Amino acid sequence: MAQQEYLQGTLDTLFAAGGPDRLGLTLRETTFVVLDLETTGGAPDAGDGITEIGAVKVRGGEELGVLATLVNPAERLPAFITVLTGITEAMLAPAPPIEQVLPSLIEFLRDAVLVAHNAPYDVGFLKAACARHGYAWPNPRVLDTAALARRALMRDEVPNRKLGTLAAYFHATTTPTHRALDDARATVDVLHGLIDRLGSHKVFTLGDAIEFQKAVTPAQRRKKHLAEGLPHAPGVYVFRAADSRPLYVGTSVDIATRVRAYFTAAEKRARMSEMIAAAVRVDAVECAHSLEAEVRELRLIAAHAPPYNRRSKYPERVVWLKLTHEPFPRLSVVRALADDDATYLGPFGSRRVAELAAAGVYDAVPLRQCTHKLSLRTPTPACALAELGRCGAPCELRVTPQEYADTAAGPVRAAVTGDPGTLVAALLSRIDVLSEGRRYEEAAVVRGRLTALLRATVRMQRLGALTSLAELVAARRDDKGGWEISVVRHGRLAAAAVSPPRQHPRPTLDMARATAETVLPGPGPVPAATAEETERILAWLERPDTRLVETSGDWALPVNGAARFSTLLRKAEAAASGRDSPVRS
Repeated sequence: MAQQEYLQGTLDTLFAAGGPDRLGLTLRETTFVVLDLETTGGAPDAGDGITEIGAVKVRGGEELGVLATLVNPAERLPAFITVLTGITEAMLAPAPPIEQVLPSLIEFLRDAVLVAHNAPYDVGFLKAACARHGYAWPNPRVLDTAALARRALMRDEVPNRKLGTLAAYFHATTTPTHRALDDARATVDVLHGLIDRLGSHKVFTLGDAIEFQKAVTPAQRRKKHLAEGLPHAPGVYVFRAADSRPLYVGTSVDIATRVRAYFTAAEKRARMSEMIAAAVRVDAVECAHSLEAEVRELRLIAAHAPPYNRRSKYPERVVWLKLTHEPFPRLSVVRALADDDATYLGPFGSRRVAELAAAGVYDAVPLRQCTHKLSLRTPTPACALAELGRCGAPCELRVTPQEYADTAAGPVRAAVTGDPGTLVAALLSRIDVLSEGRRYEEAAVVRGRLTALLRATVRMQRLGALTSLAELVAARRDDKGGWEISVVRHGRLAAAAVSPPRQHPRPTLDMARATAETVLPGPGPVPAATAEETERILAWLERPDTRLVETSGDWALPVNGAARFSTLLRKAEAAASGRDSPVRS
């Protein structure tokens, strides 16, 4: 039988173990196997060293079964263990080895919650023994009476959390003697005493007890009541301060479950602990489905800029690359779209990224980089770029507006609205030249510019394809058999609804359209919503199970558009992150 790999578990991994999904059972309904081991005193990762096993199965205060046996550890027994436990080598010589005991113990543990005092020690020995002898560990849920006592009992009640101290405090009928079955029976009484105390902490189910034993901060425990009464529905939750100011906005398909997680040991973020300490209530906004919840979250974050949200707080801080509308156009970084005849590329999250994409344009075509407004009649002195051949010098009237459009401005407009092939080919050619000359660092710089430019054009054309539609209606099946319905107008979620199971969705869809928000388009590729909102909608629409119901026009990307370079973009991004080296296929 092949030996399995053993990895020592931590307290958190034991508490999060798998097994039967009975977290909703009350503690009275839960079957517990309370276990204790005696060992030779070595480390659990050796897989041997167990000298005695005692286990008691209980449910609702009633004893259901007992398993107790000595175990031959196949090694010498230290003298101090004999003094401590009274177990001698003569007692262990006729006992079965652990590999013969494990099948019975595993069966005894089946469908039960394992309870032990200082559980990681006992469970560590058993998991190591299973791994050493080729048995699959049943991976039960685990409760640790020592951890529960640390949370439920105050220091002035008991001086420590030793089993003997707790057994005396709870008046256990069995006194711990460092023999496995006696200690297991004493742990049963300690467990029942702790369960009585857990009620005052509003811990009534197995899941609550597992979470309670984990190390949570005092603020988390004190504010746990904020999660009460929230709906088990998709939507948005808002943590608020005493002055009703939003502190943090989040979204979930199950608001109640998600908010409860903030008050468990699973939440380890320092800023969230600080936020919880300042929060006095949690408001919930139920939504029709997950897409509406995501969109409402974005809108609330943008409207209130909660201090503990890091992403999506300032959507107005995006920038654009503007190809000006003049005889000799140039690129300009702007913060807002204007309703003019200029060509815009973006949005970019920062000026740095916008300038990186602009540098890619300058590497590909001889677009002028000066900021002067040029005259068609009066020449002005040329800069050094003209002497280097990187600009056609329209300032000196060396080229006509048509020639400039054909060689410089035209390819940029085509890249934004249609085919960026001219720019991509020029940048790839430059990367090849630099690579052949072993100028790899310079080639990497150009690759970064290509990546920024391609990412912006692909993104903008995807956004523009959706936002150009006056209306799009889509639906997808939910897990209850109904239909999630979304009405999208110019890239903005105008209405959301869910039709009930076993009913035709048309009445719900018609009602959603009739009550949908009126959306008037503005300029640019995101005329009515933020780019992030439209991208969330796109992700929902592009899911395999989403069906398009109606559209006001064709939803399509440009022929030979930027999307055809998606594979190249992924390769360039992978090369930049070190996951891959070549850019070309």
